[in-house]
Amino acid sequence: MILHLYFARRFGMSFLLITAVLFTLVMLTGVLEETRRSFEETVSFKEIVQLALLNVPQTINLILPLIMVLATVVLFLGMARSSEMVITRASGRSALGTLVSPLVVAFLIGLMVVGLFNPIVAATSKRYEQLSEQYRNGVGSALSISEEGLWLRQGAEDGQTVIRAWRSNNDGSVLFDVTFVAYAPDGGPIRRIEAESASLGPNGWELSNAESWPLAVGVNAEGNAQRYETLVIPSTLTLDRIRDSFGKEGAISIYKLPAFIRQLEQAGFSPRRHKVWLQTELARPLFLIAMVLVASAFTMRHTRSGGTGIAVLSAVLLGFGLYFIRSFAQILGENGQIPVFLAAWAPPVAAIMLALGLLLHREDG
Repeated sequence: MILHLYFARRFGMSFLLITAVLFTLVMLTGVLEETRRSFEETVSFKEIVQLALLNVPQTINLILPLIMVLATVVLFLGMARSSEMVITRASGRSALGTLVSPLVVAFLIGLMVVGLFNPIVAATSKRYEQLSEQYRNGVGSALSISEEGLWLRQGAEDGQTVIRAWRSNNDGSVLFDVTFVAYAPDGGPIRRIEAESASLGPNGWELSNAESWPLAVGVNAEGNAQRYETLVIPSTLTLDRIRDSFGKEGAISIYKLPAFIRQLEQAGFSPRRHKVWLQTELARPLFLIAMVLVASAFTMRHTRSGGTGIAVLSAVLLGFGLYFIRSFAQILGENGQIPVFLAAWAPPVAAIMLALGLLLHREDG
């Protein structure tokens, strides 16, 4: 038991050390990247640092499998240089027995990432997108999906426009039973438009069977209402920006994701990407365990046997390969080419089986 706790503490310290180093590198790189971008002159260095800090959790969450591989490499190379690995093996412990503590720690880290770190990443990445859009264009746009329908907000120099639709097609390019409320730059409503449908084209929103009411003070709205068979409203939105607004799964907390998936289905959008992301997040602890097994398969050896550099490189490359396969399976799941459950859970399970095969081969020949 004492030996298990020792291995767990060493692995936890290695994980924290690698995380701190990569956090610093990501932060510095983020500051340089945000400085390089063509923001307006009004953006201060403090705001640039704020953007970089907001983007760090998302990047750390993305490279977490690599951190797990490097932490395992640091652990077992350190134990090999101090001959602790030799003593452990001489005491009768097998390779799998030695890995029990690191695997338990990796699993607990995975649970903490899913349960605690995921909401933080969702909040910071969403705030990063909002501030980045505001600094670049001076105006913002937003999308919200709820039980009351689909809500959009587009901004321009002449004011904001709030859009509500009861449903939409799959990509958000056509809205049905839609209402537009235009606001002046000072914040007061100036116009309301209702239409059967609105499609987003190159010139803006193209409304069909629309009726418009002026909302200016002292004007009879009903008496001055106008009907249009076709009406074009300029828009700063594009299909890509609409998709990004609701399509970035990482900007939604895992606790809110099931309800958001139901709301997407009610609004007419396809929730398949979000379903794949949800299952992938739930399978993250298994994938982190697979990364520990992969790295240990190449580094649980004595340094005097030589080839340490090749072993470390092989562990990192195999980790990258498994990460690529996981991402590829996720894309296939999002496109509907394989089932959602298979896209999320098959890669970590297959990676664990592969790593166990390598470990047993090295253990028993």
